[in-house]
Amino acid sequence: MLSPDEKVQSSPSEAAPSNSEQTLIAETKPSTGHSLRREIRVWTRDLLIAIGLALVIIIFLYQPVKVEGTSMAPLLSDQERIFINKFVYRFEPIERGDVVVFWYPLDRSKSFIKRVIALPNEVVQIRGGVVSVDGKVIPEPYVPPQYEDLSDYGPVRVPRDMYFVMGDHRISSNDSRVFGPVPSRSIYGRAVFAYWPVDHFGTLSSSAEAKEK
Repeated sequence: MLSPDEKVQSSPSEAAPSNSEQTLIAETKPSTGHSLRREIRVWTRDLLIAIGLALVIIIFLYQPVKVEGTSMAPLLSDQERIFINKFVYRFEPIERGDVVVFWYPLDRSKSFIKRVIALPNEVVQIRGGVVSVDGKVIPEPYVPPQYEDLSDYGPVRVPRDMYFVMGDHRISSNDSRVFGPVPSRSIYGRAVFAYWPVDHFGTLSSSAEAKEK
């Protein structure tokens, strides 16, 4: 029975490697090490390029913003940090249910964040807190009962190239019921992702999610 040391030893009957074989072995070892270092450099370079591209995308495509106030509770809380997509509406239409960021119509030095309720040329009406668009009740699972505003509004037709927006926290929201519909040119982004606080980390509800509920 062979011991571990004996297993790795060459048999006495085996011929020692020739000078040419020894030279080949000696030359192969450094070559393997060089290849490994080169591969590490390539991987490092590719990783840095990927990180750089990700930063460029985040900087130019997405913008971090801080939410102030509670008009979009419970979806968004005061001082919450989110990312908005600044270019999405260059390629997609604004849809009902989108949570959008726009310049405040009465003071363009301020930005507001609200949810799109009615689209251009639609007629919006509120009776006892129930919102109807073109005579059809709009399901609003994002508005908890304790945040409902039971007052009436409208009917009002939304002008062309404008959008009727409201906060989810209806009883404490300064929105289109006060300052009127928002021009499309004033809407510059859609809220897409929350990153702080950690317990709110994740994507934000969109029109597609609202339709599914």
